[in-house]
Amino acid sequence: MGALFEELDWRPTPMGAVSLRRRRDPASGEQVYEIKLDDDFLMSSLWTVGETELARLGLAASPEAEAGGGLDVVVGGLGLGHTAVAALEDARVRSLVVVEALGEVIEWHRAGLVPLGERLASDARCRLVQGDFFALAESGLDPQAPGARFHAVLLDIDHSPSHVLTPVNAAFYRRGPLRRLAEQLHPGGVFALWSNDPPDDAFTALLGEAFADVTPHVVEFPNPVQGGTSANTVYVARTPGESRAPR
Repeated sequence: MGALFEELDWRPTPMGAVSLRRRRDPASGEQVYEIKLDDDFLMSSLWTVGETELARLGLAASPEAEAGGGLDVVVGGLGLGHTAVAALEDARVRSLVVVEALGEVIEWHRAGLVPLGERLASDARCRLVQGDFFALAESGLDPQAPGARFHAVLLDIDHSPSHVLTPVNAAFYRRGPLRRLAEQLHPGGVFALWSNDPPDDAFTALLGEAFADVTPHVVEFPNPVQGGTSANTVYVARTPGESRAPR
């Protein structure tokens, strides 16, 4: 069954102390993996529906790849890897760049300390990049390919546009930075964003100033702790050009 609780790693970082924990869920007996930054929970394997739906909804709305080509995708935020793995399950994905600010999180995946680490490390399409997504959104999302454009950018870093992990992140959720991100997408390309809050009309309107089409999707899932259901929001925004309706 394993120990009731284990701290697999703890590291001080410029952003705060980051830790990886594993515990046994008393209700199901399953192993639960959690990432914390100081006292803030960043990710738990108990709650993964929103992360996988971020990839599914974003890629479902992405343009069809060029003949003989494929989709080039960026994921902002690695966490436990659920968004990245869900993206790789789309056979159209040709390349996946995962940008993660904390090198420690990337190390956990490469060392196999998290369940999906080996899956990501063994897929030749996937490259894990340590970097500040929000800085790269201004200068170029792939440091190895300046000027590259992408078919989809899937972002899951902050709790929501109004509940950010660090104050500096708030500057991204404005008209100028969002427009500069849109410029790194192909025509009809998609920017999809995970949020722990209900759909925000003001933010939806803001996205509409940078993108041609915006749809907030409410993603519901069972809540094994409190009972009933909980919900996340996935915003899907497209640049002008060819596009597909979400499946």
